[in-house]
Amino acid sequence: MPSLYDYRLFISHAWKYGDDYNRLISLLNNAPYFNYYNYSAPKEKPLFPYGTPMTNSKIRELISNKIRPSQITIVFAGMYAAYSDWIKYEIDESVRMNKPILAIQPWGQQRFPSYVTQNADKIVGWNTSSIVFAIRELAR
Repeated sequence: MPSLYDYRLFISHAWKYGDDYNRLISLLNNAPYFNYYNYSAPKEKPLFPYGTPMTNSKIRELISNKIRPSQITIVFAGMYAAYSDWIKYEIDESVRMNKPILAIQPWGQQRFPSYVTQNADKIVGWNTSSIVFAIRELAR
């Protein structure tokens, strides 16, 4: 059997709301016939090692370096995204770099931040096949 294609994903997230991120990683890891490389910064491997000084310009640079090699940016369309300057920066950088944006609707949420919906190329619910299909469709 030929090897599967590895999709290069940048998953935007806020550690305060890490359950959505962890659930998505689990979903993608268990998706049949789907391989990916995760360019986001997991909690176990943060952008900055402990004790390293963080400046906004350095954080922006490191986030941009994570987005650059990805094919697609995935954003959770939770209302917390409306209040995160870093998630907005990740969306802006993805748009600037011409990366398609996939938004995932949180369970049971009726309202979505307009900034996410205005910039998303596609919005899907929490369904493995919908998410994987959208990634395959949007990835270049």
